[in-house]
Amino acid sequence: MPGFGEILGHDQIKEHFRRAIETEKVSHAYILSGESGMGKKTLAKVFSLTLLCESGKSDPCMNCHSCRQVLSNNHPDLIYVTHEKPSSIGVDDIRKQINDTIWIRPYIGRYKIYIVDEAEKMTVQAQNALLKTIEEPPFYGMILLLTTSQEIFLPTILSRCVQMKLKPLQDSSVKNYLMEKLDTEEEKADIYTAFARGNLGKGISIASSEDFQAMYQEMLHLMKNIHLMDISEMLDFIRKMKEDKLDDEECLEFIEMWYRDVLLFKATGDRELLIFKNEYPSIEKISSESNYDSLERILRGIEKARTRMNFNVNMELTMELLLLIIKNNRQ
Repeated sequence: MPGFGEILGHDQIKEHFRRAIETEKVSHAYILSGESGMGKKTLAKVFSLTLLCESGKSDPCMNCHSCRQVLSNNHPDLIYVTHEKPSSIGVDDIRKQINDTIWIRPYIGRYKIYIVDEAEKMTVQAQNALLKTIEEPPFYGMILLLTTSQEIFLPTILSRCVQMKLKPLQDSSVKNYLMEKLDTEEEKADIYTAFARGNLGKGISIASSEDFQAMYQEMLHLMKNIHLMDISEMLDFIRKMKEDKLDDEECLEFIEMWYRDVLLFKATGDRELLIFKNEYPSIEKISSESNYDSLERILRGIEKARTRMNFNVNMELTMELLLLIIKNNRQ
């Protein structure tokens, strides 16, 4: 577990936490929001680690008894709220784990800290129960709500918490991390970084995912050969996608990035701007055989496919329509 200095990105949030510690103006409730994998839990744990550290500084020492307890997930004043139902955090979860225990003073340090992961799963009743504690908390109590969507919270919860939204990292930061820490080849790092879209956790997951590698190879074959396939072959491919349980969103992202490269190369002729640099011959060939109008129709088709997916339209039908657009717009 790193200190603030070793966390990649999120400089404004780290600086806010450090300043709060240094000035002793720590809030009683925070909301950290962002996509899964962006570092919410890491930030929350390092903030908690620092607050509970016996050194009293704005970075944890990592060596004191309190730090060692936090690092081993065994500190009595750092509580991770759990829930039995996977889809919701109920009122009993909040009452039993927070409301009924927060009034017991810290065992060791100056703070008693609660981390609620997936806080967007709190029911309205659970939020109302938590609100009573947030409105009048004990001076030593602090609650960290981690969420992928803070919009689901009651306005009264939002108004009583310090809200912090995690922003995507720069692509160069993600790429450098993958290359330096995971020893990823540069051209593969470019691809993983493009899919990660500034989410380091997603980039790390993709780099080690066999499912992603399977998706990549199958979609690569499709993009290179779709103009040679007849309708039955395309339908067979779509069925195979379902059988292999390929990630629908990743498949659509692949198609979008592929044709982004095709259009970019047609406009610039610059190989270095490509995401799929290793596939330069195929990108160049498709680019030379396509005009701007046909590429525009394909990109619009991709957007329509994404809209259909967001409205839960049948994925097989969505992909069938998209692949027909791609095939019919290949000169």
